[in-house]
Amino acid sequence: MAEETKLKSQMGSDEPVKFTDEELNSLQELQNTYASISTQFGQVKVSRINLERNLEALDETERSLEENWDNNRQVESDLVKSLNEKYGAGALNPTTGEFTPQPTQEVETSTEEK
Repeated sequence: MAEETKLKSQMGSDEPVKFTDEELNSLQELQNTYASISTQFGQVKVSRINLERNLEALDETERSLEENWDNNRQVESDLVKSLNEKYGAGALNPTTGEFTPQPTQEVETSTEEK
């Protein structure tokens, strides 16, 4: 209790107060913790920036692939149309390259009158 009274009385004076080693260690520990947390915040921010850049790159790649997909579908459609005009409807075996025409159905017309 006497030490507590002494410390309180020193606080009102211009004399410097000496902290204990335990208090200094506690203060140093707090500073170290803040420094560590600040560093971790920085690491999280850098990670977030890298992830956002990677996500943007993935989005661009996806857009490009979608465009390529659509272009390829158009090429396919044009090729099918061209082959149908040349060979007619049928089925192609891509392994052998053989084309089997689709049988055409002839419509019979009746010349008989009732």
